[in-house]
Amino acid sequence: MAYWLVKSEPFKYSWDQFVKDKGTFWDGVRNYAARNNLKAMKKGDEVLFYHSNEGVEIVGIAKVSKEAYQDPGTDEDAWVAVNLKPFKKLKKPVTLVQVKADKRLANMDLVRLGRLSVGTVKDEEWKVIMELAGM
Repeated sequence: MAYWLVKSEPFKYSWDQFVKDKGTFWDGVRNYAARNNLKAMKKGDEVLFYHSNEGVEIVGIAKVSKEAYQDPGTDEDAWVAVNLKPFKKLKKPVTLVQVKADKRLANMDLVRLGRLSVGTVKDEEWKVIMELAGM
């Protein structure tokens, strides 16, 4: 299993709305690196749900429920979407300040590639995030 992180601005699509909807498709990605990450996701992979711009914190864990398929928002073959479903809310949100302050996370995509909307999370990074979240 691989781990990932997706970003959403809470005023556009929040964790609470995601839970209420019981899942969603993750579309609209127009960055090649983020698109490649979507393409690499496998059913059952776990995904950190990060509130960007407002809140700036990791708030929950989702699971990939459907692997990459043509993004329904465009006819361009280059772009894909995946389906995600909520798995569990973190006991304690993990803020960007906490992530940046923890030297063990210095190479995390969230830190190094701050504008990337869909990033990878290495096994060790996942463990540190779970520790910080009290999980």
